[in-house]
Amino acid sequence: MNDPTLSSPARRRALSAMCACSGAAASAPLLGGGVLRALLAGAAASSVALPAIAAAVKTTVTPDQALNRLMEGNRLFLQGRLPPVVNNAARRLQIAKSQAPFAILVSCSDSRVPPEALFGVGLGELFIIRVAGNSVSQEGLGSIEYAVAELGVPLVLVMGHERCGAVSAALSVVKDHTIFPGAIGDMVQPILPAAITTRDDPGDWLDNAVRRNVVNVVEKLRISGKLIEAPIAEGKLKIVGARYDLDDGNVDFFHQ
Repeated sequence: MNDPTLSSPARRRALSAMCACSGAAASAPLLGGGVLRALLAGAAASSVALPAIAAAVKTTVTPDQALNRLMEGNRLFLQGRLPPVVNNAARRLQIAKSQAPFAILVSCSDSRVPPEALFGVGLGELFIIRVAGNSVSQEGLGSIEYAVAELGVPLVLVMGHERCGAVSAALSVVKDHTIFPGAIGDMVQPILPAAITTRDDPGDWLDNAVRRNVVNVVEKLRISGKLIEAPIAEGKLKIVGARYDLDDGNVDFFHQ
């Protein structure tokens, strides 16, 4: 039986509000029909757009302050002088109802690259998107847009790392025409341009491709749409690239 509320203007307003962080209205079917109808009924009755996904307390940290904090955190990490990180019950309760992270980190899923540890931060301080090869899918972009637009996060750090397995897989595709099973091949696809463009460059091909892949992601994010481009133009957001050294623990902020 057709429910007219599911195609009404109220539905469109509700979906727009619920998905404002990413513009991903297509994700609305994930909501159960009963839940969706209840939300729509409330929206129709009040004629007021639904609230954002979560309560937001925007950070007041500037892009440069956020970047300097990450740099200082990694410096102390290298020296073994990180101060105690507050991850106790009091901190958990403090941030339970809202969040104000000072940086977004796009990094690889590799277990040897633990973001909070590398920068000496704790609960609620980093908004992290992790996937093998530090690529950014549409879902990842929506997550970044949400953190920028709703939480006011002033910095995006895209971080690759030494001897990245996903980038190595991309090199294998380019060099040996390797075909990977399952979804692994799809995961490697966004990294292939970096593997191809660095193939004949002097130096270590894998490391060159790691860095080029970071640059590619940074540059694509910088022109990914008004939710990102507008705060960059206003000086409220920076997107930078880095490479983490597995051996010595250093984060090289090489692309700013």
